[in-house]
Amino acid sequence: MIDNKKLIRMVIKNYVPKQKGIKSNKNYSNDKNSLLKETETKSKDINYIFIQKLIESIKEKKSVVCLGLDPRLGEEGQIPKFLLDENDNDPNKTIFEFNKNLIDFTHDLIPIIKPQMAFYEKYDALDALKKTIKYAHKFDLLVVIDSKRNDIKTTSEAYAHSTFENYKADACTINAYLGEDGITPFLEYEKKGVFILVKTSNPSSSDFQDLFSIKLENIKDEISEINISSKAFKEKNLILKRNYIHIAEFVRNFGKDLPKYSSYHNLGAVVGATYPLELKKIRKITKNSFIIMAGYGAQGGTANNIKYGFEKNGLGGIVNSSRDIMFAYNQYSYPPEKFGEAARMEVEKMREEINKVIGI
Repeated sequence: MIDNKKLIRMVIKNYVPKQKGIKSNKNYSNDKNSLLKETETKSKDINYIFIQKLIESIKEKKSVVCLGLDPRLGEEGQIPKFLLDENDNDPNKTIFEFNKNLIDFTHDLIPIIKPQMAFYEKYDALDALKKTIKYAHKFDLLVVIDSKRNDIKTTSEAYAHSTFENYKADACTINAYLGEDGITPFLEYEKKGVFILVKTSNPSSSDFQDLFSIKLENIKDEISEINISSKAFKEKNLILKRNYIHIAEFVRNFGKDLPKYSSYHNLGAVVGATYPLELKKIRKITKNSFIIMAGYGAQGGTANNIKYGFEKNGLGGIVNSSRDIMFAYNQYSYPPEKFGEAARMEVEKMREEINKVIGI
């Protein structure tokens, strides 16, 4: 028997509005919201862990596309000016309307969105972020906040509380530079997802992530340099590894005792879609982790680049694209008023390209 939640998805899944400016989108949103409210489709699966929801949504939609929501204002080809005019140049209102319309046109094609915290802070638009998360949840979309937080334990506890309690995010990105005590506060939210930066997509990631290092035991604190070519160390047959390998192993070891669903747990990794060889190595190490592959499209990542991040069943990761989807109206020569239609076209194209490579 089909429950209300699945039934309403079937009803609205293939309905895509014709976008004729923001007004028609508002009408569409209101119609959908009424339908959603009447059938109580807001997720009640509070006992599901993040990774379970993500895998089930990927299988249902046959999509690993993650919509990055990194709003940009003030320049040609970014958030259309007519939206600013309609919303009294208020960044909170404008960004929310922009995000809402992107979700309207793509929610049936994607399992998850990834708003980048910095852009909402830049425009003092944290209210828009909260509303975007709440709106995404109406369509059972998962939300990973890309904030890359971490600090000492007490501060990380505050960051985790803000992320999961105040913003109601389903997952977040963090860095591991401060070690275990800066990570555990996030994992105390057992049903939430946490993605640790392992090998990032930016060109200068090699400055530190690619350096070779090793942990040496019984070294005095005052010693800051060691000549490993000396006789004493040569005899120990030391093996140095790149820092991103150390972090990948840290993710693997840290996740061993976490609950699993379809062999995956809630502790994941972030790896640039621009580094396929590194991605292949990291995938072998973090077999039970989902990987966010960032940098697809505008940063140079392609479908062939990301294939190493997936297992044979097409699971194992999500692929994020932000600018290429948000501002697709530029590359498809759509008028700014039809940015939603253009975004949908780009998501469909991206999904098809990726699915051919990963086999779903």
